[in-house]
Amino acid sequence: MEFYSGNRENVLKKLGSSQKSGLTNEEAEENKLKYGVNQFSQGKKESLIVQIMAALKEPMIFILIFASFITLFVNLYIMYKGGKPDFIEYAGILAAIVLSVAITLVMEGRSQKAFETLNKLKENIAVKVRRNNEVMLIPQQKIAAGDIILLETGDKVPADCRLLDSVSLAADESSLTGESKPVKKDAAVIFDKEDIPLAERYNMLYCGCYITEGSCAAVVTAVGDSTELGKIAFELREKKHTKTPLEEKLDRLGKIVTIFGVLAALVIFSIQIIQYYAFGNTVHSSVSEIFINSIVLIVAAVPEGLPTIVAVSLAVNVIKMAKENALVKKIVACETIGSVNVICSDKTGTLTENRMTVTGFYDGEWHDDPRELDSGYMIHNICLNTNSNLYMENGNYKFVGNPTEGSILAAYENSNLRESSGKSYTDERSDHEIIHVFPFSSELKHMTTVSNVDSKIVSYVKGSPELILKMCDISDEKLEEINRLIYDAQDQAMRVIAFAHKILEEKIDYGAEEEHDKLEEHMNFDGFVTITDPIRSEVFKAVETCREAGISLKILTGDHLVTARAIAKQLNIINENSFVVSAHEIEKMPDSELNEMLDKISVIARSTPALKLRIVKLLKARGSVVAVTGDGVNDAPAIKYADVGIAMGISGTEVSKEASDIVLLNDSFAVITKAIQWGRGIYQNFQRFMIFQLTVNLSAVLTVILSILSGLPSPFEALQLLWINIIMDGPPALTLGLEPLREDLMKEKPVERDAQIITKRMWIKIIYGGITITVLFMLQNLFNVLGVYPEEQRSTLFTMFVLFQLLNAFNCRELGYESITKNFKQNKIMLGVFTLTFILQILITQYGGKVFETHPLRLIIWIKIFLYCFILILLSEIIKAAVRGKGHKLEKAAAQIN
Repeated sequence: MEFYSGNRENVLKKLGSSQKSGLTNEEAEENKLKYGVNQFSQGKKESLIVQIMAALKEPMIFILIFASFITLFVNLYIMYKGGKPDFIEYAGILAAIVLSVAITLVMEGRSQKAFETLNKLKENIAVKVRRNNEVMLIPQQKIAAGDIILLETGDKVPADCRLLDSVSLAADESSLTGESKPVKKDAAVIFDKEDIPLAERYNMLYCGCYITEGSCAAVVTAVGDSTELGKIAFELREKKHTKTPLEEKLDRLGKIVTIFGVLAALVIFSIQIIQYYAFGNTVHSSVSEIFINSIVLIVAAVPEGLPTIVAVSLAVNVIKMAKENALVKKIVACETIGSVNVICSDKTGTLTENRMTVTGFYDGEWHDDPRELDSGYMIHNICLNTNSNLYMENGNYKFVGNPTEGSILAAYENSNLRESSGKSYTDERSDHEIIHVFPFSSELKHMTTVSNVDSKIVSYVKGSPELILKMCDISDEKLEEINRLIYDAQDQAMRVIAFAHKILEEKIDYGAEEEHDKLEEHMNFDGFVTITDPIRSEVFKAVETCREAGISLKILTGDHLVTARAIAKQLNIINENSFVVSAHEIEKMPDSELNEMLDKISVIARSTPALKLRIVKLLKARGSVVAVTGDGVNDAPAIKYADVGIAMGISGTEVSKEASDIVLLNDSFAVITKAIQWGRGIYQNFQRFMIFQLTVNLSAVLTVILSILSGLPSPFEALQLLWINIIMDGPPALTLGLEPLREDLMKEKPVERDAQIITKRMWIKIIYGGITITVLFMLQNLFNVLGVYPEEQRSTLFTMFVLFQLLNAFNCRELGYESITKNFKQNKIMLGVFTLTFILQILITQYGGKVFETHPLRLIIWIKIFLYCFILILLSEIIKAAVRGKGHKLEKAAAQIN
């Protein structure tokens, strides 16, 4: 049965409970066995082996594993033939695999432990329960289905419940339904059907929600995983992993690199086979040896340093984001967020502070500053005609009870009059006798309190301005002024609460309806306050930054359309090309029709969890990279499915945090834009690294092919190739991944999901670098343009190739056409490592002859080599200057035309 349908007696009978005495301890234990315990079951924790296997499935890691097998096979074959195997390359590839996987596991493990620690900080809430015919406090984990619990204003609902008795009850269900206003609840409501929407089940309370007003007795109907909250949490655990944009790009890159290596191997194999059969071959003794050497080129083409640079860069960003109070649960999210081009954000608690605030008031004239509040009747109305309370936390007032009442109480507490008089709202309540209260109801839309104030019996009313004004005697002229001010406030989606009073001349019967009406007629209008849920201060700049960065921000909120529209206007999210819609307008639309509208939709009001998830799916299907931010349970499914899910650490529910990739520990929306900037920086650093690596690969393959075609021996010895490989994949190359952020990162458009990680411009730089290095290298190899001695030639070629790579790294730092001098000093780590590498190259060449088979070079030759290699940078700078000059001319011409 659905516990919200039928009468209360049947519900109690079904659960074996009694409203008067509750369950016994024995019955509670039996119900735990039958209905479960009041704890969410944890998702099965992945073992270390499973985590390692998942890390090994990354595309580039998989290619490295394949390369390691080839390298092992080649060396075993050489050893089988009686040759001298070299397992150093094999060891290097294994080291790259182990390092990459280790960094990923350590950083994600570190973040997961921090997240678990965060969860353990949750208070073990004690709940008032009727057990064994007496009222007692027990931990919420020990509650069982059938328990009778007693709740009042400020309590958190520990499990799903059917109301038995209620007094002026309201609950905040925003975390579950997205509705920011408290929902009125009534135990007397009975439904005779079982298809009532969750948000309209007025006789039920749900786990994780808060009592904002009134009190109640309720019977627990579902606990733990069986609650509405638990069902969402379970569904989240069942979601399958979808590839991130980075994983997709690395997958495509892996295929390109593999094809390049295979084609290069085929070309070299074919050339050597032709030479071997047509002209004889003095280098190789068999076809199998030619095949083995060709296969080695496939391994050489694999950038084994890429997984390491990915892992190191992401790890560095995890640490950076932790310092900014952003807990990264999934390490790859650090880069993925840089590709985001759509942010779907909740409103309440994410863009706004989720804290009602009085922004102004009217007491005969308009006041922009709430601190000027000094009208005696309004103040008494605020203090006496409210049920909420305040408490101070971190210098700010927190509300216990209805947030609207809390906001007007806070306005009084912050007023100049409160400061000068020294009387708090609690003092006002204790100093004056409250005779009778007519509580607020959604039908009446106002609340009335009769009090004895300074020996006068006064009826105070607060509520909807339309109703309050009808109770008051006001001149037409004054009424027009008041209505104009109220309209202006409501047009800005501000909530308006009006106040009135009446001094009673005679005693009345408060229980008689006709007497009650006398309290609320011919009243004196005291004024009204305007209330808003303020936008977080950092959000304005963050939204502007997103706009400049080409990122679309969509508000998906459970709030009213008018409120959402006003927030969007304040943030300049909507314009003449965009609009605001309600969920009911688009829920029944087919995907094809909704997809056509998505670009123009900036705000969706009354969003449901299903609709949010649908929107995210449609955006991803069309190629968008989507981030979802939120704090409620209703946000969690979309957060889970998004490319990057971001939860609020303070106001966020535990389910939304569990579903997320990143948790903002300080709820600062501005951290998101900072994270996007870092993510873009990481992506560009990957690109710098790839230009460098592929340039080395291309130049190495071309020099080998041309040397073979020219009948020359291999220009490098085995250990010299190892040293080159260290430069290509080791610390010198990795420092490109630490390149500082460029200033214009957030003024560029986001990288599209299906974009290649290597762009056309990058291919031009790779091909230019590879061909230029090869040409300059072969000129020395064939014609000895530097005039070195024969015994110096091999060392000269070795040193030239190393220096070409070191100098080309400076070209790789600039992805565009900027001069290398612009940011030359920014990456100090790179400058230091490259200086150290060049010093080591000098030592190897001059003093490592026995190990590296080098010959010392004369000082003049060192000077010649450096100047000769510097041609690579000089030509690049000339080309970039020409392109920049052409661009300036085009801009100037366009300006003149305009």
